[in-house]
Amino acid sequence: MATENCDAVNMDPDMDLLSDEELEREAEGFKEQGNAFYIKKDYAEAFNYYTKAIDMCPKNASYYGNRAATLMMLCRYREALEDSQQAVRLDNTFMKGHLREGKCHLSLGNAMAASRCFQRVLELEPENSQAQQELRNAESILEYERMAEIGFEKRDFRMVVFCMDRALESASACHRFKILKAECLALLGRYPEAQSVASDILRMDSTNADALYVRGLCLYYEDCIDKAVQFFVQALRMAPDHDKARLACRNAKALKAKKEEGNKAFKEGNFEAAYELYSEALTIDPNNIKTNAKLYCNRATVGSKLKKLEQAIEDCTKAIKLDETYIKAYLRRAQCYMDTEQYEEAVRDYEKVYQTEKTKEHKHLLKNAQLELKKSKRKDYYKVLGVDKNATEEEIKKAYRKRALLHHPDRHSSASPEVQKEEEKKFKEVGEAFSVLSDPKKKSRYDSGQDLEDDGMNMGDFDANNIFKAFFGGPGGFSFEASGPGNFFFQFG
Repeated sequence: MATENCDAVNMDPDMDLLSDEELEREAEGFKEQGNAFYIKKDYAEAFNYYTKAIDMCPKNASYYGNRAATLMMLCRYREALEDSQQAVRLDNTFMKGHLREGKCHLSLGNAMAASRCFQRVLELEPENSQAQQELRNAESILEYERMAEIGFEKRDFRMVVFCMDRALESASACHRFKILKAECLALLGRYPEAQSVASDILRMDSTNADALYVRGLCLYYEDCIDKAVQFFVQALRMAPDHDKARLACRNAKALKAKKEEGNKAFKEGNFEAAYELYSEALTIDPNNIKTNAKLYCNRATVGSKLKKLEQAIEDCTKAIKLDETYIKAYLRRAQCYMDTEQYEEAVRDYEKVYQTEKTKEHKHLLKNAQLELKKSKRKDYYKVLGVDKNATEEEIKKAYRKRALLHHPDRHSSASPEVQKEEEKKFKEVGEAFSVLSDPKKKSRYDSGQDLEDDGMNMGDFDANNIFKAFFGGPGGFSFEASGPGNFFFQFG
């Protein structure tokens, strides 16, 4: 390509003495040196020599084109864009200038502008395969942008990340695509990845409001609310009309305040108020997974205090669904399962906790739950007699007296065979229960979950009538006499 006439640049006092021809020769020399360094991939030195050539002949399009190519290799796309635009301003038929401008636009994520540049190249050289390929890349980026926009509206954040990853293959320097990807990673709970992307941008541009917002969003979702607010405020300083940062800042402050109110009410023993405050806090931001998991667990703790055990179990389950690593929620749910005698579920949760944190305390909790599960699979003699597990000896005797008389076979001698069989079974169970709970040794073994058969106590061979006779005493027999419709009284013979 023919070189333009060079305007002398007063670089030193002797410069005015050089003719245009001499300036051109010297500029070409700098360009050739720049080319040599470019081939060696010493782009910094190449940049220096191309700059010297431009200083000699500032109206030569090819020098700007060469320096643009060097800047692109240095990933300084905005500067490269300026050089390539200057090149085509100087020579609108400079095909490489249009091609490089298009590639800079593409790298920076400006697909529409890039398309126009590649189309201009194809006007100059219709068969240019590079321009054809880059034009297809630009069209792909536009399609990925469209798909990402739809995905974000539908809250399909994985789709957005996928689209941005594909777009960034061609638009590697586009901060906008990186920020959108980082925001969606944060919304997916992939905080380290999101923070890494935002931090990379902030290293290059510490005033980038979008990156500051995403950095704050990660902290906010990791329940570091105070630090998050600092980043949101900083983002708003850089961009006062940043709506997302303003909304996130407001949510963060509201969430912190409501959670602290709930904590205060709980500490003061005002459980009803604490329950309501935690419920209100849960409505502020459904996207804040970690904080909401803690809020559900807090509400479960309050619910257990209010004897709302099934609701407490449900809240713990919601907390675990949000954060599968939340040990405190497993422990709270396990305790609620124990309190509602759902021992298998309690064992399952304690096993999960112990697998994660093998502490003595967790081992003890698991063993206790396993013991209660084992005990629950036996006959519950306390329930058979209708007494509490802490019942006194006198209460146990009183309960036996009542139940034994209620289920004695003689009392149901006129009932159907089915009823007689059922009452006989219950009478035997009552005697069995009394035989165990009235004997301190048997009761101790039973309460500790040990098998009574281990000491030769075969409960299947004992006679409930013998227990009955021993309890009521009397030298002769006994019978139930009718004293009126539906009324019986016990009589010794």
